[in-house]
Amino acid sequence: MDNQKLEQNKPEDSSTFLGRSLLTGFVGGILASLIGWFMYYFNFMEVSAKSFILRSWTTAGWTDSWLGDLLTIILIGIISIGVALIYYGVFKKASSLWGGIVYGLILWAIVFFVLQPIFANIPNLSEMELKTIVSTICLYILYGTFIGYSISFDYHDTVLNVSNKEPKKA
Repeated sequence: MDNQKLEQNKPEDSSTFLGRSLLTGFVGGILASLIGWFMYYFNFMEVSAKSFILRSWTTAGWTDSWLGDLLTIILIGIISIGVALIYYGVFKKASSLWGGIVYGLILWAIVFFVLQPIFANIPNLSEMELKTIVSTICLYILYGTFIGYSISFDYHDTVLNVSNKEPKKA
């Protein structure tokens, strides 16, 4: 039995860690878009995710209905898989909350500065109300922290700790 590794002591396949990271991105996108929808509904923000995702490319009437909201939430979840993949590839070794906070701020800057010309329905940052700017920054920090800390914690907890464990002697 000394030569055989127990199932609990075998290193975990890194593809499952990648899969959990991508699932974290999808769930993070769904949660963040739901929070953003509530923030827009209760007038914490003057722009909605629907303005970014759907209304910048189509003016169809169904985008104002519940179907537009549902499609936006799902699309943000799918886009968040890519966001999580980038975090996985670049920042997964970060060992504190600050990595996720900074990642959320970077994402906010990319969306509101770099990608803003793509979104015709979104006013410039100088034309937005202060409540919208503060609310979106907070939402992106929360989103980046969720994705970043979840992936980094999983990396440090499973990948690093499994490789440091020695099989127990019987």
